[in-house]
Amino acid sequence: MTTSNYQLAQINIAELKAPIDSPQLKDFVDNLDRINALAEDSPGFVWRLKGEGNDATSLRPLGDDVIVNMSVWRDVDTLRAYVYKTAHVEIMKRRREWFARMGQAFMVLWWVPAGHEPTPTEAARKLEHLRAHGPTPDAFTFAEAFSAPDAAVGGAPFSTKDGCPA
Repeated sequence: MTTSNYQLAQINIAELKAPIDSPQLKDFVDNLDRINALAEDSPGFVWRLKGEGNDATSLRPLGDDVIVNMSVWRDVDTLRAYVYKTAHVEIMKRRREWFARMGQAFMVLWWVPAGHEPTPTEAARKLEHLRAHGPTPDAFTFAEAFSAPDAAVGGAPFSTKDGCPA
C-alpha cells in the first residue's frame, strides 16, 4: 500500500421523517453508539464529526430536519468495506423507516490533506458541487470515484459500480 498525503472525507445527510427523539426513530437512535463504535474500530477510520454527546445528530447545519454524518477515512476501499461489509449495511437497509427519500444526491466523497477535519460548511459545498456537476475529482461517489491527488495518476477516475445494497 502506497502512503498518501490525502485522506477520504465523506458526508451523508438524511431528512428525518419524525423528530430525533420520537418513538419512530428510537431504533435508529438506539443503534448510533454501536454503529459509530464499529466505524471507529474499522480499518482505515481516521475521524468523525461529533456534536453534543457521541454523535452528530445535534448538529443541523443543513436544516432543522436534516441530520449529517461526516467522517474521514484512509481511502475509498476502507470506507467502502465499512459501509457495505459490516453491520452498518443492516442499518442502511432500514433507512426508509426513519428518513424521507431524497430526490438528489445525499452523500459525497472528496479528498482532504491528511490530518484535515472538514467542516459541515465545506461538506455542504462538496455536496452541492456533486449535485451541480456530477462526479468529478473534487466531489464524487463510490460508483464513480477518483484517486487521491498524489496517486500515481492523481485524480484519475475509477469505477466500482457499487450500487447501494439497501
